[in-house]
Amino acid sequence: MANITQALIETAIQGYSDPYLEKDLIAAKSIKGIRIIGNRVEVDVNLGFPAAGYRTPLAAELKGRIEAIDGVDSVAIQVSWEIAAHEVQRGLKPIPNVKNIIAVASGKGGVGKSTTAVNLALALQAEGARVGILDADIYGPSQPRMLGVNRKPETRDGQSLEPIVSHGLQSMSIGYLIDEETPMVWRGPMVTQALQQLLTDTRWQDLDYLVVDLPPGTGDIQLTLSQRVPVSGAIIVTTPQDIALLDARKGLKMFEKVEVPVLGIVENMSLHICSQCGYEEPIFGEGGGRRMAEQYNVHFLGALPLDIHIREEADGGNPTVAAEPEGRIAQLYREIARHTAAKLALQAKNYSHKFPNIVIQNT
Repeated sequence: MANITQALIETAIQGYSDPYLEKDLIAAKSIKGIRIIGNRVEVDVNLGFPAAGYRTPLAAELKGRIEAIDGVDSVAIQVSWEIAAHEVQRGLKPIPNVKNIIAVASGKGGVGKSTTAVNLALALQAEGARVGILDADIYGPSQPRMLGVNRKPETRDGQSLEPIVSHGLQSMSIGYLIDEETPMVWRGPMVTQALQQLLTDTRWQDLDYLVVDLPPGTGDIQLTLSQRVPVSGAIIVTTPQDIALLDARKGLKMFEKVEVPVLGIVENMSLHICSQCGYEEPIFGEGGGRRMAEQYNVHFLGALPLDIHIREEADGGNPTVAAEPEGRIAQLYREIARHTAAKLALQAKNYSHKFPNIVIQNT
């Protein structure tokens, strides 16, 4: 009878490098239990990121490797995840009931940042997380239209706002509070104050991730928001052409200055897909986002096509991940979501919520 040992099983698991954590699951401390019951092996995997679309292929991969061990007759793999709160900038406190804030930014407008943000939020939700989205673009809020919402948020106590839920996402936007055609003729300090109020006066409910759709650019408003909003990580959205990459680099440098980790770069509009024949062509050039990621030693999270359906569905209040959850483009967004959450899972955790508040009183 073959001698099945834990060491043999660990060696088999170590032979597989997780594509999201970029290390084996033993090194990532994601293996929480190995049980050998006669010729049967049971393994418990607990990931630090939501992985509903990855659970089955991961279990199959590990099952195949362990079954190859001499003497093993059956293998059971249990895959789960637990999302932790991660560190934010020094001097800032996390928002109550929000574990992690992910900022989605771009150096310039017109690169599809808001569309990427809402689909990323929906993709994180599809992977098994509780997710919200904050529209931080006070001058040009677009999330109400993309989420198909045209009502005002409710308040229970006259001081805080209840997030509006659409497609399962908790959301808040200045666009919910004003008429769609009303211009916001505000100076920078008013914009900053308004955003902070939207963030802190909303009664978010047990969120794993709050995706913040930042306004485009890298001016005073963006810098101030990056310094005052407790962000766990940021994503830079760009398009492949050089002029967009120049501005995207400024966004990356801005986050470096305020000590916000850049989780990676998303290249939007990387390929144009013809709606008539399906022909794919890189009309904005190719590989720019990947080259930028290599140059600045940050992760390339993925590329998205320029597809008419993405625009039509977002304009219609039913973003692609919600409209076509099993479609090719939705799967691309979910792949980017897994990479994003996994990169965040590798960062230092924030334990401040576990410490009691200490109050000193004179008696």
